[in-house]
Amino acid sequence: MGRGGSPRGPALLWALPEELLLLICSYLDARALGRLGQACRRLRAFTARDPLWRRIARGCLNSGFTQLGADLAAGIPVKERVKVSQNWRHGRCRRETLLKWKRNLMPWMHLDGEYLYLSQAEDIRAYRLRPDSAGLQRRPQAIFSGHQEDVCRFVLAGSHLVSGGGDGNIILSKVHGSFSIKFSAHEQEVNCVDCQGGIIVSGSRDRTAKVWSLASGRAGHCLHTVQTEDRVWSIAISPLLSGQLATCLGTDFHRGAGVLDVCYETPFTLLSCGYDTYIRSWDLRASTRKCVLEWEEPHDSALYCLRSDGNHMIASGSAYYGVVRLWDKRQSGCLQSFSLSSPTSSPVYCLRFSTTHLYAALASALHALDFTTP
Repeated sequence: MGRGGSPRGPALLWALPEELLLLICSYLDARALGRLGQACRRLRAFTARDPLWRRIARGCLNSGFTQLGADLAAGIPVKERVKVSQNWRHGRCRRETLLKWKRNLMPWMHLDGEYLYLSQAEDIRAYRLRPDSAGLQRRPQAIFSGHQEDVCRFVLAGSHLVSGGGDGNIILSKVHGSFSIKFSAHEQEVNCVDCQGGIIVSGSRDRTAKVWSLASGRAGHCLHTVQTEDRVWSIAISPLLSGQLATCLGTDFHRGAGVLDVCYETPFTLLSCGYDTYIRSWDLRASTRKCVLEWEEPHDSALYCLRSDGNHMIASGSAYYGVVRLWDKRQSGCLQSFSLSSPTSSPVYCLRFSTTHLYAALASALHALDFTTP
């Protein structure tokens, strides 16, 4: 207490209504909030509240908030996510090799909660992630088989895995159970697949993209065939679920400058990358002929894959020396880079990340970057 019995310091703050104290704290940045929390235990608990950190987190890299404000990591304290976000920005992480295999492959991955799905030759294996670490349980929880040649791409759609293989087939497998449907889809390998809303789309070396029905009694029935001028390396279904080719993106691509990966961020915005070394951001409301932003890979290397946090961060995988790069969309240049395979050169064929870990699949190994422990 001060002279005359007036409160001082933290006691003065607690004399304010809680709503007013929340409003005052909402104007503080991360450093100021952290310092205020050091004043006393009560303030430490108060300043750790999620509402005070949400505004800060939305401006951070990979904090679990999308452009539209959705929280993809509910259940993890927002303050902790902001702390880990600083490790992503500054490239502070611990590296680990999780799996190795003897023959060179072109693996693909999907990260779903506590499971990581990884294609290895003709199979897809589901590994349980170890809690609070980047590790995997050594034995897979499930193995999904059926292709006669290597799996090229697959997606997890609800309770099903949809995979395309070098044998030209598409297989629909039940995640929990033995049920599966296999049908001949293309004359050559199925390079890419996507699935949602009761339809599958696929692309092939045979220069076609096809739309397939998943309706009961019509599973595997081809609804549309789109003829293309070159092999189809990547494909994605619009969240608007039109199911038909609506338009073409870009006009200045030369033959052979294929797009190797594409992903939607919102129903109207998407990212692409490929052989011509650029990451491009497209806004379908502005133009389908010209991208709105682009970032060039600094070492003139083809980009095999990319992933977005749905907000400010992009991660990309390069064709040489297993290079993973992190990008802040608000900056023109690369933010951080990690070489995972030097001196042996291997592309990063696929990458996935959570708010704490990044997983990269190379020709002969699966690597992890753990950003919780710099």
